Amino acid sequence: MRTDSSPGSLPAREHLPAAGAGTPVLDVVIPVYNEEKDLRPCVLRLHDHLTRTFPYGFRITVADNASTDATPHVAARLAAELPEVTSRRLEQKGRGRALRTVWSASDAPVLAYMDVDLSTDLNALLPLVAPLISGHSDLAIGSRLARSSRVVRGTKREFISRSYNLILRGSLQARFSDAQCGFKAIRRDVAQVLLPLVEDTGWFFDTEMLVLAERAGCRIHEVPVDWVDDPDSTVHIVRTATEDLKGVWRVGKALATGSLPLDRLARPFGDDPRDRELAGVPQGLARQLVGFCAVGALSTLFYLLLYSAFRGFTGSQAANALALLVSAVANTAANRRLTFGVRGRGGAVRHQAQGLVVFGIGLVLTSGSLAALNAATADPGHSTELAVLIAANLAATVLRFLLFRAWVFPDPAPATQPLPAQPRHPDPYRTRGDATVRLRPVRDAHTDPRDGR
Repeated sequence: MRTDSSPGSLPAREHLPAAGAGTPVLDVVIPVYNEEKDLRPCVLRLHDHLTRTFPYGFRITVADNASTDATPHVAARLAAELPEVTSRRLEQKGRGRALRTVWSASDAPVLAYMDVDLSTDLNALLPLVAPLISGHSDLAIGSRLARSSRVVRGTKREFISRSYNLILRGSLQARFSDAQCGFKAIRRDVAQVLLPLVEDTGWFFDTEMLVLAERAGCRIHEVPVDWVDDPDSTVHIVRTATEDLKGVWRVGKALATGSLPLDRLARPFGDDPRDRELAGVPQGLARQLVGFCAVGALSTLFYLLLYSAFRGFTGSQAANALALLVSAVANTAANRRLTFGVRGRGGAVRHQAQGLVVFGIGLVLTSGSLAALNAATADPGHSTELAVLIAANLAATVLRFLLFRAWVFPDPAPATQPLPAQPRHPDPYRTRGDATVRLRPVRDAHTDPRDGR
C-alpha cells in the first residue's frame, strides 16, 4: 500500500463549463474481455440512447483488456462506423487496469463505465452523471440495494452481494450501499487525485476507489437502478470474492496503520465547510463525544476483565494499577485513531506519554476510591469493589475526555487566515484564463446528432 502522505488536493466543486470544440463532456468506458457476441449490440444500444437523450457531447470507449477472440475486430469496426466510438487495446487482463488506463488518458470532464451486458437500465445514466456535471457530487454509483431499486437476479448472487457490502460496512466503515454494481461515474479532476492511490487492477478496483474517495471526504451520489441479472455472465464468483476479501484486508490494514492518510485531503477554502474555521464553534464535538463514549465503554469492559484476571494472583491496588495501565494504552490508541482522527505514526509516542499522564490522574481517582472503601470496610466483597471502580472510572472518564480534547489531541490552529471564497458566476459564461466559453444548448431531438460534430 502506498504511503504518500501528500496525495494531492481535491478540486473545488463547480458546475462544469462547456468543453472546447470537439471535446465530449462524458466518456463512457466499456471494459471487455472476449465479448465478441455482446459488444456490438451493447455499443449500438448505448449510442442510440445517448444520441436521443444526452444533452452534451459524449464518447463511448471500448477498453479491450487482452481479448483472445474477435472482440478487437468488432471494436475496431464500431469505431470506424460511429464517430463517437473509440477503442483501446490493452495487452494485460484486468477491469481495473482497463479503467485506470482509459480514464487517466481521457480529456472528458466526466468519466463513467458500465458492463457490456447492460444489466442496468440506461434511463439511469443521465441521473448518474448529472450531479457530477452540476458540481454537486464527486462520484456517482448505481445501487441495486436502494429501497426503490428494482432488481431481478438469483438468490445466490443476491446473498453474496448483500454479504459483501455488509463486510465493507463492518470492516471499512463504508457508507455507500452497493460497491459492485457495474455502473459508476467520477469527475476527471477527482479521478486524477484518487487513481494514483488505487492499487487493484481487477474487480476490486472500484470498491477500493469508493472507499478511498469516501475517506478523502468526496461526496458520493447514489442512483437507484432497474437491474436484470445476465445469466450468461462470465464472472467467476468464488475467485472474485476471494480477491475482493484480500483487497478488503489490504485496504483496511493500510487505513488502520495510517499509511494512507486520506481523511483531510485539502479543498480550496469555501468549497468544503469542514475547512472553515469559525470562531467560538467547537469542531466535531458531537462526533467526538459519540466516538469517545464507544471507546470508553469497550475500554471499561476491557479494564474490568483485566482487573478480575489480575486480582486472582495479586492485591486490589496492584491489580487496579496493571489493568488501568494496559487499558489506558489501548484507550489512547483507539481514541487517537477513531475519536480524534489522528493517523500515521507522527506524534504517537508523545500522545501515549500524555495519555499516561491522564492515566495517572485516573489511577489517583480509582486508587483513592479503593483506599476509601478499604478504610470503611475491612473485607469488601468483589462486587462492591467493581461497583466503586465503575463509579470512579465514570468520574475519570469525564476528565479524560476534556484533557484529550484540550491537551492531547487539540484542534490544530490555522496557520494563516483563509481567504474568502470567490464569488460564483451567475451567468452562463465562464472565464477560464483568457478564454470565455458557454454551455452548449441541448440538441434538437429531430436533428441528426452527428451534424456539427
